[in-house]
Amino acid sequence: MMKEDFLNYLRLELCRSEHTVKGYSDDLDAFESFFKKSDTLNSWESVDADVVRDWVESMMDAGSSVASINRRLSALRSFYNFAVSRNIIRSNPARFVRGLKQGRPLPQFLKEKEMDALLDERMWDMDDYEDVLFRTIIMTFYETGVRLSELIGLDDSSVNLTNREIKVTGKRNKQRIIPLGEELLLTLQGYMNFRNSKISRKSDAVFLSVKGDRLKSYQVQYGVKKNLSRVCSLKERTPHVLRHSFATAMLNHEAGLESLKKLLGHASLTTTEIYTHTTFEQLKKVYKNAHPRA
Repeated sequence: MMKEDFLNYLRLELCRSEHTVKGYSDDLDAFESFFKKSDTLNSWESVDADVVRDWVESMMDAGSSVASINRRLSALRSFYNFAVSRNIIRSNPARFVRGLKQGRPLPQFLKEKEMDALLDERMWDMDDYEDVLFRTIIMTFYETGVRLSELIGLDDSSVNLTNREIKVTGKRNKQRIIPLGEELLLTLQGYMNFRNSKISRKSDAVFLSVKGDRLKSYQVQYGVKKNLSRVCSLKERTPHVLRHSFATAMLNHEAGLESLKKLLGHASLTTTEIYTHTTFEQLKKVYKNAHPRA
C-alpha cells in the first residue's frame, strides 16, 4: 500500500510521466525482491541501512553500472522521504547510504565462500614450500588488508606472535599495527617454522623466495594471480583485489568505517567509503568481532 501511495503521489501531485513512474516502480520492486529474499520477515517498515548497503553491494557484485546503482538508490531515498513526510515510518533507512562516485571503477573482490575454498588446506600441497608460502601470503592479504609493498617489506621483527600483531610501514613511511586473527597467527607461525627448515636465508624478510631472497613485487603478483584463478574468474586477480576483499568482508560483518580506515592505513575516510559497497585495543576487538576468519 505504501508503495502504491508513493506512485500515485508521483503521478497526481508531481505530474510525473508514466515512463518515469514505471522506472520508480521497477527500482522499488527490485529492492523489495532483494530484502524479502534476504529475510522473509523483512518489510518496507522494518528494513534498515544495513539492508540497503547489502543491496548496493549485491548490485556491485552483479556488475551493475554506477549510474544504475545510484539511480536505484535515489529512487529508494525518494520513496522513504515520502513515507517519512506522511508519518508512515519514522526514519529513512537509505538516508545515510552514500551513492557511488561516477567514473570511479568499482572495487573488485572475492566472495567469502571463494576465499574459504581457496584457503582450505586441501587445496594446497602442505609439503611444498611455494604452496605453503603463497597460501600464507594470500591469507595475510585477506586477513589484514595490507598493500603489496607493505607485505613485501615485512621483516621477522615486524611480526609479534606473542602480542598477535604485525607492524606495517605504509605510504610516506607511516607505521600502523594490525591485529592477527587466530588462524592467521597459526598459519604465519607454521610458515616461518617451515621456511626456516627449508630455506637458506639471505634476508630478514618474512616472505622469502626459494633462493632465500626477499620476494619481488612481480613474484607476488604472479603467484597471487595464478592461485586466485583457481576459485574466481575476475578480470583483475591482484593483491589489491585481496585488499578489497578484506575491506568488503569487514564491512559485511559490521566493522565501522573509521576502524576500517585505520586498519587499511587510509589518510582520508573518503578513500575508505568506496567500499560501502580509538585505541589499538578497540581495533583488536573490532577486528576479532568483524572478520569472518579472525
